[in-house]
Amino acid sequence: MKNVNKSMDAETRSLEWKSFLIISVVLFPVLSVAMVGGYGFLIWFMQVFFMGPPGIHG
Repeated sequence: MKNVNKSMDAETRSLEWKSFLIISVVLFPVLSVAMVGGYGFLIWFMQVFFMGPPGIHG
């Protein structure tokens, strides 16, 4: 029974490391680029259709 628990612990540890690497190497960079790009698009959209270019007006 102890060997089964050790095997499951090793599998769980391996899965945890793989999940951590996927999250830290793939998911966080993709999400950060998407958030910055989305914010930039929102600002551009607002300037084009509502507020005009930045600077002194009038």
